[in-house]
Amino acid sequence: SSLNHIGIETHLIKRINMREQLIKLVEIIPIEFIVRNIATGSLTKRLGIEEGTILEKPLLEFCYKNDSLGDPLIAREHIYAFNYCDSTTLDFITNQCFRVNDFLQGMFKGIGIKLVDFKLEFGRTKREEIGASVEKILIADEISPDTCRLWDVVSEKKLDKDRFRKDLGNIIQAYQEVARRLGIMHEETNICRQRESQSFDSFLLLPQQSQ
Repeated sequence: SSLNHIGIETHLIKRINMREQLIKLVEIIPIEFIVRNIATGSLTKRLGIEEGTILEKPLLEFCYKNDSLGDPLIAREHIYAFNYCDSTTLDFITNQCFRVNDFLQGMFKGIGIKLVDFKLEFGRTKREEIGASVEKILIADEISPDTCRLWDVVSEKKLDKDRFRKDLGNIIQAYQEVARRLGIMHEETNICRQRESQSFDSFLLLPQQSQ
C-alpha cells in the first residue's frame, strides 16, 4: 500500500486482483482510533461545536470496538484499566495515527478534497526473530470513503458514506469521483455492482482487515 512505502506497516502482503488481497493474520486491538481535523458528526452533537469548525490541531479519540454497545467513546484510562493495550503500544499507535493523517491530508489536498476525519484499527502479529517471539503492531483496516469523511474543497460536497447515512443520494457517484481524482478508477462496472453501503474495494488504499 501507499502507507507501506512511507514506512507505516500494514497487514497488506499483496493485492491478488481487484477483489482479493493477501494479508497478514492479526489479533485486532478492540479500539477504533478516530482522527478529526474538522468538527462534524458525533463531535458536534456531543459538544455543541458548529459543523465545519476547523480544529486547531488534529484530535484523536478512542472508541471501544463493540457494535452492540454503539462503539462508545473511552479514555486512555479505560484502555489501561481493561488491558486493551499498554502505554507503549498506545503511544506508538497515536504516533502512527498522526503520521497517517499527515500523509492523507497531503494526498487529498492535492486532488481538491478535505480530509475531515477518519477511523483506523490496529492489530498485533508475532514473528520469530533469533529464537525470540517479537510482537508488531500493524494497521489492519481499510482506508476508503466508508471510513473517512471527505469534502470537496470548493463546494464542501460530501464524498463519503455520509451520503448514505444522511440519505443524500448519489453515493456511488461520490465514491467514483474520489476514485477518479485519485487516478485509481480501474473498472467502473465493478463499483456499480456493489451495494451502496459497502466499501468499494477497487480503490481502497488498504484492504479490509482479517477476520
